[in-house]
Amino acid sequence: MESRNEISELLVAWSDGDINVFEDVLPLVTYQLRQMAHAQMRREGENHTLQTTALINEAYLKLIEQKNVRWENRSHFFAIAAKVMRRILLDHAKARLRGKRGAGVAHVEFTEAEDISIEKSMQLVALDEALEQFAKIDPIKSRIVEMRHFGGMTVEETAEALGVAPITVTRYWSLAKAWLYREITSER
Repeated sequence: MESRNEISELLVAWSDGDINVFEDVLPLVTYQLRQMAHAQMRREGENHTLQTTALINEAYLKLIEQKNVRWENRSHFFAIAAKVMRRILLDHAKARLRGKRGAGVAHVEFTEAEDISIEKSMQLVALDEALEQFAKIDPIKSRIVEMRHFGGMTVEETAEALGVAPITVTRYWSLAKAWLYREITSER
């Protein structure tokens, strides 16, 4: 518990402009970022061309670049990290799909493993499109999906980040999954 409070305090100090705490924050958040990235990469499949370490590094660089964010606590930080990882994976998936459509590359036969990877990329793009629509309808449930699915956050961590009860997160998570499933399957 002390580590949670310590991370929150350091993030607030960092937001307040104390750049010296940056070196103290890094080792404390690295493990959780690695857990989030591993969870993401497990969903992506074995044949994904983006490595876990690359996802962590890209996410970390984007998090460092956040200039106008006032970190409230560790849950807020990891919620933003989930969103950043989602964007990175989505950009990667879109790049793979552009390559699949040609993009000036000579035609080669795909192996079955590559076809699975392309299918995963298409699923991620479809999920992102549905999630963007869902955010317009219900931003809270959309953020819950982002934190739970893309960030690998627990119900409790998500509840803390959003300032709601864990039972609310559980209920909204179920409703959001059902809505997204319906949207994605109806598009196909």
